[in-house]
Amino acid sequence: METTNKTAVTIEATVNAPVDKVWKYWSEPEHITQWAFASDEWHAPRAENDLRPGGKFTTRMEAKDGSFGFDFGGEYTQVVKNELIEYIMGDGRQVKVVFTPQGNETRIVSTFDAEDTNPVEMQRDGWQAILDNFKKHVEA
Repeated sequence: METTNKTAVTIEATVNAPVDKVWKYWSEPEHITQWAFASDEWHAPRAENDLRPGGKFTTRMEAKDGSFGFDFGGEYTQVVKNELIEYIMGDGRQVKVVFTPQGNETRIVSTFDAEDTNPVEMQRDGWQAILDNFKKHVEA
């Protein structure tokens, strides 16, 4: 993944589930709406996902009180089932997600280009909270 004058941020988690299940929960809209938010005050009322190179995705993230919301989306550049997802967000930043099976567990390492508006630590914490939410959903 090439980056130009961007800070790359890495987050990771080990999910207690086989990679087939992890991949399914990561990619199917009915699951994405169950985990794609950083805190209990937020939710993801809808998601669309065309998981293939050139395919697009959009997840609506909103505060439950209706005070704020946004669409998180982009276009896939590389998809290798159960192994790798790369995409470019709407603002041009790149993201790479690697899935590594470890027996009955799956390690997920995600690297993304930080944006310039918010502190890097805040972005890392937000993305990590979403990944932790994903882990909780898969393991539930």
